[in-house]
Amino acid sequence: MARTPPILILATRNPGKTAEIRSLLAGFPVEVRDLSAFGPIPEVEEDGTTFEENAYKKASFTARVLGAPALSDDSGLCVQALGGAPGVRSARYGGPDATDADRCRRLLDEMRGLSDRRAAFECVLSLAVPSGAALTYEGRCEGRIAEAPSGANGFGYDPVFVYPPLGRTFADLSRGEKGRVSHRGRALADLRAEFAKVMTWLRHHMPPGDPWGQAG
Repeated sequence: MARTPPILILATRNPGKTAEIRSLLAGFPVEVRDLSAFGPIPEVEEDGTTFEENAYKKASFTARVLGAPALSDDSGLCVQALGGAPGVRSARYGGPDATDADRCRRLLDEMRGLSDRRAAFECVLSLAVPSGAALTYEGRCEGRIAEAPSGANGFGYDPVFVYPPLGRTFADLSRGEKGRVSHRGRALADLRAEFAKVMTWLRHHMPPGDPWGQAG
C-alpha cells in the first residue's frame, strides 16, 4: 500500500502564494495545504520588530494548533530614504483598511522630491514544528522606487518597485520572471535546494506514528 505523503501547512490563505510554493516543491513527497483547508483558527498578531520574529510567530503558532509542520513567510519593503519604512509594517502601511493601491500611493507621496530612491524587498521564511523548533531562510532583492506605478501583475508594492537589471517593475514581470529574482523566490529556492535534508530534519522532530516521523 502506498504511503500517504506527510502534510506541510502553509500559514496563509493567499491562493497565489500557495500556488507558488506548491510549484516550487513539486516532485517532493509532501502534500502542501494552506489554512483554507482547515476550520477557522485565531489570527496571529504580527507585532514583532523583525521579519524573522513575525515569520516564526505565525509558523510556530500554526504548527502547534494544527499539529503538523508549518511554513510561514514575513516580508516587506524597506526604503532607504524613509529609514527602512514601511518595513515590518508594509502590510499595514496606511491603516488596516488601506488597499494595495492606497499603500503605493502613500509611499509615492512620501517619496515625492527625494532623489535617493533605493529600496529592497526582504523575506524571511520560517518552517516550524509543534515543539517550537524551526528552520529559517532569508531572501533579499534590491531595487528602487519608481516615480509612478507601472504594470498589472503581482500585488502589494510590485507596481512601484523597479528591478534595475530588467528595468521594469515587479508588476511588469510575469510570475515566472518575478519568481526567479524576487526576495521570496530566492528564499524559497534556498529551501528547495536542501529540501531533502529538511525532510530528514522534520522526521527527527516529529513524534513516532506521525507521517513525518516515519522512517524513510
